[in-house]
Amino acid sequence: MENVTLHVKGMSCGHCVKAVEGSVGKLDGIQKVEVDLGAGTVAIQYNRAVVSLEAIKETIDDQGYDVA
Repeated sequence: MENVTLHVKGMSCGHCVKAVEGSVGKLDGIQKVEVDLGAGTVAIQYNRAVVSLEAIKETIDDQGYDVA
């Protein structure tokens, strides 16, 4: 498993947390997703043999947030 913490701009409320955690969590190969609103980060544990970091970033971007 790989661990990555992404800096994500535009998250400000519980809805944002649900949108990001829900969409990323549905991807195959995702083990864990945790949003920290205060820090503006998303910590992800994933299997890179199943899902790419690029696919994860695109999924967050598709929800309307900017991955820095």
